[in-house]
Amino acid sequence: MREDSDLIVIRGLVASCLVGVEEAERAHRQRIAIDLELSVDVRAAGRSDDLADTVDYAALRRHVLAAAEGGEFRLIERLAEVVAEVCLKDRRVAAVRVALEKPGALRRARCAGVVIIRERGAEEGSV
Repeated sequence: MREDSDLIVIRGLVASCLVGVEEAERAHRQRIAIDLELSVDVRAAGRSDDLADTVDYAALRRHVLAAAEGGEFRLIERLAEVVAEVCLKDRRVAAVRVALEKPGALRRARCAGVVIIRERGAEEGSV
């Protein structure tokens, strides 16, 4: 993500997910904290004051939660990829930074987590 890009930020989104490698982890849903940073040019929305000119945060939240809570994952790395894919479905999103935390995943640690950055077109080798 470019340092000079505009960012839309959603912090502390909480999903209840089936995620884990161990049988005991998969026996019940676990709380996953999700932080998102979306690289989006927000100038048009800043001028128009119209939701149609930007990413609809509430709709994005619904889509992310549906994907996270509707699937089953062994690794939070896979969950992070799915969340990034959901965010990049909106063509206005040039890149996304997804940070996931799984509280209590490791003894004597507050949480374990991953941070990924995905850019539109990077999967084809172009950014």
